[in-house]
Amino acid sequence: MTTTATTATPESKTQHHLAIADQFGAHNYHPLPVIIEHGEGCWVTDVDGNRYLDMLAAYSALNFGYSHEKLIAAATKQLNKVTLTSRAFHNDQLGPFCKELCELSGYEAVLPMNSGAEACETALKMARKWGYTVKGVPRDKAEIICAEGNFHGRTITIISFSTDAQYRDGFGPYTPGFPLVKFGDPSALEKAITKNTVAFFVEPIQAESGILVPPDGYLREVRKICDRHKILFIADEIQTGLCRTGTRFAWQHDGPEARPDAMCLGKALGGGILPISAVVSSREIMGVFKPGDHGSTFGGNPLACAVARAAIELIKDEGLDSRSKELGEYFRGKLQAVGAPAVKEVRGRGLLIGVQIKSDYPKARWFCEKFMEEGLLCKDAHEDVIRFAPPLVIEKADIDWAMERIGPILLSAKPAR
Repeated sequence: MTTTATTATPESKTQHHLAIADQFGAHNYHPLPVIIEHGEGCWVTDVDGNRYLDMLAAYSALNFGYSHEKLIAAATKQLNKVTLTSRAFHNDQLGPFCKELCELSGYEAVLPMNSGAEACETALKMARKWGYTVKGVPRDKAEIICAEGNFHGRTITIISFSTDAQYRDGFGPYTPGFPLVKFGDPSALEKAITKNTVAFFVEPIQAESGILVPPDGYLREVRKICDRHKILFIADEIQTGLCRTGTRFAWQHDGPEARPDAMCLGKALGGGILPISAVVSSREIMGVFKPGDHGSTFGGNPLACAVARAAIELIKDEGLDSRSKELGEYFRGKLQAVGAPAVKEVRGRGLLIGVQIKSDYPKARWFCEKFMEEGLLCKDAHEDVIRFAPPLVIEKADIDWAMERIGPILLSAKPAR
């Protein structure tokens, strides 16, 4: 597992694939120039035979790593039975999936969708309808408070309450009804609540904004405020949920008193094989949806549900929450011990870790490119943060291998002139 990537030559397969993607693909991403062909565990191989340690895990979608035999077996079995029924009919995987996800999460009802953004849109629709039919907010006046620095997807509605200029530029007019407050500040939330507020929608840890961890007790205070004003507390756990931060769900770091009214789940729920997402909530809140109100042709399809059921079983049986906690503390300790002048802060929970780079040093992308040259894949967040989020099945030896490369590169950085 110590093979180091080599720089691609002009005649390489990598350059061939990059040229095709550049010519025929939309240029809406700026990925690292590596063409992955095969993956197993935490390691991937590119089209030129170079091996890399994946320290991103597809933004937490690959919590179980690549080619996990139980997930592959579940997918293969279901592929040979039925893959799609639409919601016009029942299928034999949907009901058990909903039951098992309720048991895992502690909620009473599940509404399955496909992508994380769809789950977030579903939660927003649910909150608005709850506001009108249960709380009694006047029609079309509902407000859902969100946090500055949020990332819940890139739909028109969601970018309407983003504070990232690039996500918004050129996509107006924007959807109204989403006041913003400072993340991590309970008093700011309480001051923003009006008679038309129906919900507060927040990530327990802001991953895309640079692994921003709120103060201890923040979500407990949020829970109290939402109860006091009869508004819903909805947690976006799409990246942070399913053991990524060292607990089954990230809100649990603040204890059972911080329990949200609803959660959005996704990414790892599909086992890194195919998309599936869900909103989980109480039967009372989810009950605002009536037949025809909301849905998706692929939402709850039997193939995705079969894989998700296997993923849920792995979460329950393999102690990934405690593994993430232990290895995350080990990894952060190693990163902090480097003592690189370029590093402003190392932060995170579990195996969701951000290394913030000081403003007078190269941008985080520079470090990620250097890591790639040494056989390690990760991604920058908001230009000044290196994000490390490896599969939860990573071994301590893999972290040690990575640190043999990460440390020297962090130390080698010189202030930008």
